Amino acid sequence: MFKGSIPALVTPFKDGELDLESFEALLEWHIAEGSSGFVPVGTTGESPTLTHAEHDEVVAACVRITAGRVPVIAGAGSNSTRETVRLVEAAKSAGADAALVVTPYYNKPTQSGLIAHFEAAAEVGLPIIIYNIPPRSVVDMLPGTMAELAKNPNIIGVKDATADLARVAITRQMCGPDFVQLSGEDPTAVGYNAMGGVGCISVTANVAPRLCAEMQAATLAGDYAKALDYQDRLIPLHRAIFAEPGLCGAKYGLSLLGKCAEDVRRPHVPVSDFVKTQIEDAMRFAGVIN
Repeated sequence: MFKGSIPALVTPFKDGELDLESFEALLEWHIAEGSSGFVPVGTTGESPTLTHAEHDEVVAACVRITAGRVPVIAGAGSNSTRETVRLVEAAKSAGADAALVVTPYYNKPTQSGLIAHFEAAAEVGLPIIIYNIPPRSVVDMLPGTMAELAKNPNIIGVKDATADLARVAITRQMCGPDFVQLSGEDPTAVGYNAMGGVGCISVTANVAPRLCAEMQAATLAGDYAKALDYQDRLIPLHRAIFAEPGLCGAKYGLSLLGKCAEDVRRPHVPVSDFVKTQIEDAMRFAGVIN
């Protein structure tokens, strides 16, 4: 159910407020372009700067607009276990297919603390995908910890942003081949699938959904020569989008496509003119714009 190219969606704003009209148009465009699922209100969706009411509103809108055509994995992470549980409960009530739960940032819990946190989230009864991103959360969920959590039938997979491709094989060996492994890093997505992954929760897919979807489809079909052709076209775009915070780069790219404004909430600011030029050049190289 959870595989292929899954955009970590931006949250469009207009005059500082949610722009659900643009959000609906984005979702329809992504489905037409071949995206195989959505992650609303993750970090790329600026979840740290949304109010609780806005967070719930975006998840509900994504579920309603998508209408079961592709799965919705609702962002539901917090460094508070109680708040995480509330977010997972809201995602379940909205009809999301799963929740993406990040390892608690800043707190630096032990591995036992991670188990307690995720088991509490799993008690809600919605499938949970672990989001392991040590560079941001400052804690790494080790494969042994993940294997312990994988025994819980409601903990079904991981979004892995460690950039450690060997980790994919280790996790597969310890958690089993049915444990869903999704890359959280665009530049290594092809290699990630070669090592046992089944998809990517992607920032670049916001701007180039068809290319990312076709690249993922090639890897899942075992056609890595074709996948590398797509990768060659996309690597400059990955690098340009992430030259400054990726959500800001993605919103600028979408603004060039006329899909939404480049508005972001502080502490983020729009990308610099230098990076704008890089993104434009990379989009032309990929064939996303003329």
